[in-house]
Amino acid sequence: MNDTTSTLESVTSRDGTRITFDRQGDGPPVVLVCGGSVDRMSNAGLAAILASDFTVFNFDRRGRGESGDTQPYAVQREIEDIQAVIEAAGGSAGLFGSSSGAALALEATAAGAAVTKLALWEPPYILDENARPPKDQVQQYETMIAEDRRGDAAEYFMTQVVRLPADFAAFAKTQPWWPAQEALAHTLKYDAIIMGDYSLPARSAAAIKVPTVVITGTASMPFMAVTAEALAKVLPSGEIRSLEGQEHNVDPTVLGPVLKEFFAA
Repeated sequence: MNDTTSTLESVTSRDGTRITFDRQGDGPPVVLVCGGSVDRMSNAGLAAILASDFTVFNFDRRGRGESGDTQPYAVQREIEDIQAVIEAAGGSAGLFGSSSGAALALEATAAGAAVTKLALWEPPYILDENARPPKDQVQQYETMIAEDRRGDAAEYFMTQVVRLPADFAAFAKTQPWWPAQEALAHTLKYDAIIMGDYSLPARSAAAIKVPTVVITGTASMPFMAVTAEALAKVLPSGEIRSLEGQEHNVDPTVLGPVLKEFFAA
C-alpha cells in the first residue's frame, strides 16, 4: 500500500503533556524522532517514503508544533514522550532518530522503550574534546530566551554549535524560513541537554540489545564517520552504513530505501 495521506493525532505523555504526531501508511510501525532546530516536518519527506511499507508515526517533540511543553524540561520526559508514541503505535515499534534526535532515540531505547530496531542518522557525538561546542551552551540559551533574543539563540546554534560560517548565519536571517528558527529557539536548550558534553554514550549504547544501524554521509562533517565507527563498536548489535555523497541534511530519497531494508529485515 502506498498511502501518501496522513492524519494528525495526539497522545498524552506520562506527565500530562500532549504530543502530536502524523500517522501515515500501513504496515509495521516505525516512529521518527527529529533533531535540533526543527520540528516533525523535517521528517515529512522520509515519512512519505516509508509509508509505502510501514505505518509511520512522525511526531513533534515537546515544545514544537502543536505538542505541549510542560516545564521543567528533562530528558526523561522526552523519553516518556517516545514511549507514549510507541504505545499509540501498538506497543512496540522500529525507531529512527536524526542528529540530536538520534541521541534521544538511543537514550530512549537504552532506558527500555519497546523498540524492535533502532536506526540512527549521524548522532553528533564528538570524540575530540577540543572540537566540542561551548560548555556553557545551555546557560547561553537560557539567557537569550529569557531576554527574548530568539534570533541570537538561533544564530548561536548555527555559528557556535554547528560551526557554520557567520556569513551563512547572516544569509539565513534573510530567508523566509528564519522565523521558524526563531520560533523553535527555546528548544535548542533541550537538545543541548540531551547531548551533554557530546562524549560517546558508551554505557547507554552497551545496554541496547536490539539491532541498531548507525548511518552517515560521505560528504558530511568528517567527525561523523569516526563517531559512527566508535558507536557501532560499543553497540552489542551495531552496524554502520555510509551513504555516498550525502551531507548532514540528508536526501530522504537516498536514506529512505536504506531504512526500508533495515526495518523490514
